[in-house]
Amino acid sequence: GDRFISNRGAMDWDVAHFNLFNENESPSNKTEAHLEVASPSKEAYKKQLAQRLLGEDGSYSPKILALKDKSLLSPKARDIALNNVYPPPNAETARSPRKHFRQIPQSPERILDAPELIDDYYLNLLDWSSRNVVAVALGPSVYLWNANSGEVKQLMQTSDAASDDYVTSISWACDGKHLSIGTNTAEIQLWDVEAQRQVRTLRGHGARVSCIAWNGCTLASGSRDNTIMQHDVRSREHVTATLFGQHSQEVCGLKWSPSGQQLASGGNDNLLHIWDAQSISHRTHVHRLEHHQAAVKALAWCPFQSSLLASGGGTADRCIKFWNTTTGALVNSVDTHSQVCSLQWSKHEREILSSHGYSRNQLCLWKYPNMLKMAELNGHTSRVLHMAQSPDGYSVVSAAADETLRFWKPFGQPEPSAAKNRVSGSARSVLKSINIR
Repeated sequence: GDRFISNRGAMDWDVAHFNLFNENESPSNKTEAHLEVASPSKEAYKKQLAQRLLGEDGSYSPKILALKDKSLLSPKARDIALNNVYPPPNAETARSPRKHFRQIPQSPERILDAPELIDDYYLNLLDWSSRNVVAVALGPSVYLWNANSGEVKQLMQTSDAASDDYVTSISWACDGKHLSIGTNTAEIQLWDVEAQRQVRTLRGHGARVSCIAWNGCTLASGSRDNTIMQHDVRSREHVTATLFGQHSQEVCGLKWSPSGQQLASGGNDNLLHIWDAQSISHRTHVHRLEHHQAAVKALAWCPFQSSLLASGGGTADRCIKFWNTTTGALVNSVDTHSQVCSLQWSKHEREILSSHGYSRNQLCLWKYPNMLKMAELNGHTSRVLHMAQSPDGYSVVSAAADETLRFWKPFGQPEPSAAKNRVSGSARSVLKSINIR
């Protein structure tokens, strides 16, 4: 059986030996020994010796056997330590509801057909506006689906004169009223969605426009001609900067940071570049990141931590990487075991959603920063090329090569007391008082 083992390190052998043998002395011997100490100098010496050996008051009485050390904490420090482990209840914690485990729906809440959705990894054919309207490019046409009313309408169709012309990228302006559309004939069309009319055409690229990113009144575009252009939609001479020589193959991913101070660009040359908005006209990047082993299309800026960027690699890479864009350091990397097509951060939790290609064609929800997989959302039968997030941050729509749009609720449900969706002040029209020429 178990037995106690004494802790010899906590024992004072000399004092214990004295006490043990002193108990066996007769009272007469103790009295005689006491009477022998008659000199005041000896009394003072004995007192000082006792204080040095036994403590300030000379009352130290060690046990012969000690099973554990005494606590080194003062009573006050011990109370603080216990309160940290067992915090006392108070009115605030008693009133606050306990946070329950969130159930993540495994099936989509809605499925829409998307015929003629082009199966091309390098295109960007889906976006969700701040006014709760989903835009999707299907071949030569762009369709709009109003999430509030369920109304579907066709916005535009490319010219029939060019049989090889089709939509290659779309992106909403932050006002939710204007939509930019890139085409295979190297044009960027700006549309007023409410008026359903084209207000301007931007030219300059020499090949198809694969990606578009808005930043206020400026627009960045990436192309198969390996260049990035910055456009000011207020100016007649709209091209304010042309970045060439940095990417050696098609630019397929562009994203502005939430602050609008940095631009991330990914290309089919496996490179990721970080650009500063103030010095982008000088055509010099802030960081050149070469860690991916395949095309970098999936890009997403973190909404709760500044200068944190997530990027996803193609089939030969299969990794989601996290970057500190201030220092250029690689913060973390996780192998997803399949092509990463798109990334979306949660606006409410420290989570990130990824969409994938072969072989599972699934959506994965990850907990950041430990990157534990919280859920897998299955249903698509071909690679999930695109994702877009609703303005309230709870819903996500995915578009896949199986020609379907699926609507998911991976980021929870809005609070019951929350008001109806409104257009935030930051989403007001930046083009309201601007003449787009």
